[in-house]
Amino acid sequence: MAKLTEQDILNWEGEDYMNADHLEFFKERLLQMQQELLSNANATANHLQEQEATPDPADRATLEEEYALELRTRDRERKLLQKIQSSLRDIEDGSYGFCEDTGEPIGLKRLMARPTATLSVEAQERRERMKRQYAD
Repeated sequence: MAKLTEQDILNWEGEDYMNADHLEFFKERLLQMQQELLSNANATANHLQEQEATPDPADRATLEEEYALELRTRDRERKLLQKIQSSLRDIEDGSYGFCEDTGEPIGLKRLMARPTATLSVEAQERRERMKRQYAD
């Protein structure tokens, strides 16, 4: 069988949720995301190493603010990278695509939008309601 496309996933109406073709599709997507994040991290490291000292205090402040922003972005990407690696492990052990709270299918459309999702929409909403309830 040919590789599945995004459209095939979004239009899927079969009974065999998370079959081998689905798993292969999401594995490739996650590996591609991982590669992009690693490339970004390398580019940032190179960029930070290439910078030279600037004597002007205003220029230096601007550069430091840019560095801080770039590092915050990389930190978010580092966290996403951990989620991607966890999702890849879930694919290997057969638990990918199923809610970690309920065991129910997360759903192909949700996984297309967020391939690292570990909760169904209902479970995610329930957790967010609980957080808000206890945060007040």
